[in-house]
Amino acid sequence: MWLTHKNQTSEVTFILLGFSEYPDLQGPLFLVFLTIYTITVLGNLGMIAIIRFNPKLHTPMYFFLSHLSLVDFCYSSVVTPKLLENLIVEDRSFSFAGCLSQFFFVCVFVVTETFMLAAMAYDRFVAICNPLLYTVAMSPKLCSLLVAACYSWGLICSLTLTCFLVTLSFRGSKVIHNFVCEHAAIVAASYSDAYINQMIVLVSATFNEISSLVIILTSYMFIFITIMKMPSTGGRHKAFSTCASHLTAITIFHGTILFLYCVPTTKSSWLMVKVASVFYIVVIPMLNPLIYSLRNKDVKETVRKLIGIKL
Repeated sequence: MWLTHKNQTSEVTFILLGFSEYPDLQGPLFLVFLTIYTITVLGNLGMIAIIRFNPKLHTPMYFFLSHLSLVDFCYSSVVTPKLLENLIVEDRSFSFAGCLSQFFFVCVFVVTETFMLAAMAYDRFVAICNPLLYTVAMSPKLCSLLVAACYSWGLICSLTLTCFLVTLSFRGSKVIHNFVCEHAAIVAASYSDAYINQMIVLVSATFNEISSLVIILTSYMFIFITIMKMPSTGGRHKAFSTCASHLTAITIFHGTILFLYCVPTTKSSWLMVKVASVFYIVVIPMLNPLIYSLRNKDVKETVRKLIGIKL
């Protein structure tokens, strides 16, 4: 039975429709996404290089930021090259193994980013609420453990969801109304009863979203209380400025994820799902390094030094 199921799935082909319903926009969209992906690669790898280059940036906050840049680079690279390929070739087919692999890695990195942002919120909480104990509380060992926990939980969630997807039955060519192999689209293409898969992804997504937001909101509640107790206006401004970039990244990321899960996957909503998917898979990885670099004096100073050395 297992062998029969394996043979069936090996013959399955998914068709990623992407933006094929807009034939006149294929060329312009290719140029737009290629530009975004180029900025994403240069921005995130550049951020990692800058943090490693400048000893002044060897702090817990930048340690987390370097891993956030790595995660952004990875999950954009899992999806965007295939998206670019589908915009210039007529054959939009994707093998079952390729589709499942793409879903697996996207899930790993998205869940990892969810909790990486939560770990960064905790870091800001310790830095502002307990500044004298910051270097002791946020030790290199604890930072490494937090980052390892983020990656590990992302891997566990992704493995669980992917294993349950493998148990579903597929036959022939199945159409996916998106440019990425996301869970709802794969489940919709199956002949099997998808109730268990839908419940597992619902529980997993709800747990990840609520638990990460609880950490973030609790951290920022204490941060806000601490800032309001500061006697000087300058101190308050500096503290708010320290958190501004992180809050911006959190708002964009979680706002998009919540919107995506709130949109029902009906035929009329596929366009909204695609737009939201573009935003959190393609656009957000480009925005994060820009958000953190444009508002950060240390990063801008390091960039100037690097440019000066090259010149």
